[in-house]
Amino acid sequence: MEIEIYEAESPLPINRAYSVSIIIKSFKGRRDVEAHLFRPQWDSAEEKDVDWAKLLGSPMDPSLPADPLSTRKVIMESFTVEERDQLVLYLSEHYDDRLTALWSAPLEFPAPMGLPALSDVDEDKSIGFIRFEKIPHFHLPFPVHALYDLSRHRPLVEEAESLDS
Repeated sequence: MEIEIYEAESPLPINRAYSVSIIIKSFKGRRDVEAHLFRPQWDSAEEKDVDWAKLLGSPMDPSLPADPLSTRKVIMESFTVEERDQLVLYLSEHYDDRLTALWSAPLEFPAPMGLPALSDVDEDKSIGFIRFEKIPHFHLPFPVHALYDLSRHRPLVEEAESLDS
């Protein structure tokens, strides 16, 4: 598994500022499925202690209404450096042979208003969540979910058929 960890080039305005994504070699009949990891819940006291005026920027698209609460959720869903490191170690120990890549990068601040929170995405036949805390060997002190969209990845069967042709 290839691991790329990007550190902040300058001090971040908040500790909770790291995204983590993975590529799963084979998942639900698809190859190289990209999944974005996030914290599905957090302590409301932590959210109240944040100076949101310093973290939220202009809307992504000035012609559309931008919900600042959604962007706040994006920040709260992200990981601290310590959580990121724990998560990378857990994934390396348990999924090294099942993952092609793992990468993490800091969020950019000020974060544009209107970013969609991963926890707000509705599941359907191709979009879903991996709920790591439901896996018996999961031992991290915080829950982790991963959002995936199977429609963005070719089925393994199609790929195998095209190789036979």
